[in-house]
Amino acid sequence: MVVVDSAPSTNEVMIAARDLTKRFGDLVAVDHIDLEIRKGEIFGLLGPNGAGKTTTISMLITIRPITEGRATVNGFDVARQPAKVRASCGIVFQEPSIDTALTARENLELHARLYGVPKAIRRERIEELLALVDLKDREDSIVKTFSGGMKRRLEIARGLLHHPPIIFLDEPTLGLDPQTRQHIWDYIERLRREMRTTFVLTTHYMEEADRLCDRIGIIDHGKIVALGTPKELKDSLGGDTVVLSMNDPPLDAFRALPFVSKLDVRDGSVWLSVERATSNLARIIQAAGGREIGTVEVRRPTLEDVFISLTGRAIRQAEEGGGEGWSGQVMQYTATTNR
Repeated sequence: MVVVDSAPSTNEVMIAARDLTKRFGDLVAVDHIDLEIRKGEIFGLLGPNGAGKTTTISMLITIRPITEGRATVNGFDVARQPAKVRASCGIVFQEPSIDTALTARENLELHARLYGVPKAIRRERIEELLALVDLKDREDSIVKTFSGGMKRRLEIARGLLHHPPIIFLDEPTLGLDPQTRQHIWDYIERLRREMRTTFVLTTHYMEEADRLCDRIGIIDHGKIVALGTPKELKDSLGGDTVVLSMNDPPLDAFRALPFVSKLDVRDGSVWLSVERATSNLARIIQAAGGREIGTVEVRRPTLEDVFISLTGRAIRQAEEGGGEGWSGQVMQYTATTNR
């Protein structure tokens, strides 16, 4: 496990898991995970399909029972105090779950009643959140007339309505245009800043994870294989990356270079992890021994590179064929919220 962990300075732990495990028969979907997420943190959980990220979150929000281990959310035990855990969480599912036949205000009113928001403060909360997500001027419009971005903002407002200290976001900007995605990012950062809300999100947009997340956990085969800030995870690859497109590369010669910490061959190219790539590029080309080099690319490590290094494939490849998303759990969660 790559742990380059710099947790936020606050000591208030909002989510804690110890030996968290989920089995389905002989299949171990989540394998003894230890995790702490602090107040006001935006935490990203990344992983290929079937890696265990959705099962992990499903246990934390009480949809699936824990097989082994223990977890607390907002100080409440997930197994013994599920109603208090659910009351502590806002959930924004990947698939829309708002009623498109109702207005924006009616959707929020319905949700407020389901969560038991007192009538005396219900109207004030709704007004506050409609303004927060810039939907005040459309509060009486039927939701089916909204754009995708407007519906997403209404989903976020609904998740915040009962003032939860923790919000779980499943692919919050999936399918949105770049401008709307940027607006959603701004809202999330504003909420964290103004309300000290803790966010846990899944995403397959690496730029989203890099922009938003204070820390990221990468999960594969049910285990957290890396944990740290985006910068720490990128730095763990050992420097810059030099990509050489060439046939019959002299791999032993490249490996012998003292400033090359890692070598990989994929897609017809040689990928070298290099200290001070710009300064050492001439020596790399010299080590090629006169062999023809099609292209040379020097790049800083990205989260996509980290993901490939740890899981063996790109996040977009990992997500092909449909995600693990929580969409099938919407009604189950809603039906159990107030039990």
